[in-house]
Amino acid sequence: MLIKGFENAPVVAGEELLALPGFWAAYLMWLSQTDEYDPIPEWFGVDGADADAACDALADEDRWPVFRIPFAGGHTALILGRNFPDDPETEYVITHPGWGRHGHLATISGHQAGPGLSWRELQHIARTPDLNAPGVHAEYARLLLLLPALGDQDLPEDAQTVLGGALAEADVPAALAPHLAGALLADHPLWEPAEWTLAAASPLSGSQEPFLGILHCDGYMSPRCGTRLAQGITREQSNSLARALGTWPT
Repeated sequence: MLIKGFENAPVVAGEELLALPGFWAAYLMWLSQTDEYDPIPEWFGVDGADADAACDALADEDRWPVFRIPFAGGHTALILGRNFPDDPETEYVITHPGWGRHGHLATISGHQAGPGLSWRELQHIARTPDLNAPGVHAEYARLLLLLPALGDQDLPEDAQTVLGGALAEADVPAALAPHLAGALLADHPLWEPAEWTLAAASPLSGSQEPFLGILHCDGYMSPRCGTRLAQGITREQSNSLARALGTWPT
């Protein structure tokens, strides 16, 4: 069983797909489309045939690929392609063996939900792999896989440089990587960049102390437009998650 709750779905480990020459073009080309740029596979250093072959593998209705990104504290970010024939979607969630249900980050579909990650969280997860758990461990690949869930209005000055470096490691030609990084960090096709702040007490909570350390997203389309990333977890579990996300002291 790869994902709790999907025992009857045709879910398969997708990590081997990263070796396909056209994988990153198939996975990210839609995200790099802006009013100024209409991306093509050659931006990623591959031709159309390679990108089409990777698209077919990602969209296989009989084999739903899941990419596992294990990080600190036993947590794992999962990216699942739910390849329904008429309504495909990609889900971004966080799981933990001690949780009763997943923490929802984002959905890429006709009924999108997001953003699901701040830049701070995205970069921290990418840099802190759990090498003892199965999944994707290379920092550049972890960053690129989770990139579609990003939406942050306060990107640091080096964000484009960091992303360009990850693209270069993914075999994007060095001359094209900075340009492509800029396009990928430009306007998200599905949601606006959001402001991320630490949770604070709400007047609607009856002055109950919130779980601290988890970032709150002000994007109205985001599953994280609240103080809890995962519902039904304890304060200790929330503290562990906040440390794993790099938003709470260790």
